[in-house]
This record gives sequence, C-alpha cells and structure tokens, in this order.
Amino acid sequence: MIEFWFEFASTYSYVAAMQIEAKCRNAGVARAWRPFSLGPIFALQGWGDSHFNLNPRRGAYMWRDLERLTEKFGLPWQRPSRFPRPTTLPLRVAAAFEDEPWCAGFVRAVFVANFGEDREIGERAVVAEILASVGQSPDEALRLAESPERRGRLRANTERAIGLGIMGAPNCVVGDELFWGEETLDDAIAWAQRED
Repeated sequence: MIEFWFEFASTYSYVAAMQIEAKCRNAGVARAWRPFSLGPIFALQGWGDSHFNLNPRRGAYMWRDLERLTEKFGLPWQRPSRFPRPTTLPLRVAAAFEDEPWCAGFVRAVFVANFGEDREIGERAVVAEILASVGQSPDEALRLAESPERRGRLRANTERAIGLGIMGAPNCVVGDELFWGEETLDDAIAWAQRED
C-alpha cells in the first residue's frame, strides 16, 4: 500500500498525481490519496511563501522543469498566473472523500484546472464545476466536506504529515518509509511490492 501525500498548489504533485494510479495498477500496488496543506509545514521551516518564490533561481528552474515534464508525460500545461493559489476548499473536499472511488477523478481534474488551464481552484464555483464533472452533486459534496464530521479531516491529515516528517510535496509513504518528490514514484512502488 502506498499513501500518496499531495497538495494542489504543488507543481510536482501534479506530475505525480497524473501518473500514480496507472503505475500502481500496473504494479499491483494499492494506493490511498492523502491531501494535506503545505502552509503549516512551510511555516515550521520559517517560510511564509513557496520556496520556489523565495528562491528565484530555484523557481526559474522549476518552471522550466515543469515544461519539460508535462511535455514528456503528455500533460496539459499552462503556467499559473498566480502561484501558489488558494487550495483549502478543494483539499478539504479531497480529504473528506479520499476513500471514495470518484476522488481520483476529482484530484486529477483539480490539478489540470490549476496547472493545465490556469483556473482559480480555490473558488467555490470552480470546485462545484469539477465535482459535477466527476458525477457528484456539488451542493451535497460541499455540504458534507464542510460538515462538522468531515471538516477536520484536512487538518488531521496535515498534522499526520508533520508527524511523518513530510517537508514538501509530493510524497509516497510505504509503511515507515518516506519517498519525497515525483521522481521517487517508481522507487516507492518497488518498495511497496517488496513489502507485500
């Protein structure tokens, strides 16, 4: 089993999220979605913004790298006009429904909206449209995601991510092993196969 820890604001999470299901299926490895918020983790490191914004040289490299990776994997790409943009609402929805079969389609659609279409994924209307596109009632899904029973799931995931030592996104967790970065997907899958 691989737990895939991701943030909708994370460029490299986009690349990994669009590949992980097929890779896990082909390898016979189960996968669980684990959305979390990077903001509190960055704050623990003394950052008030993405490290790609705080370090312009690193940021310039990342944007060029994303152009290459999205071309390599045939992913839609449009550099966001705002980075990072607010992600709390779609993360809250993903956390509320992370075990539902339709969550995979929701996760991919949110990532494409952010990094393939330059849409404001934190806006309620955009999240509602994406929910409808994956066959869900937007009103019902949003009501449940914001209900007292489910609203705290994103915070709980984020606290668990901190406990796991996660310092960025994306991550794969296999048992006690942490694999950071989209380039470690294959290593995480191989480790999961070894553990089974």
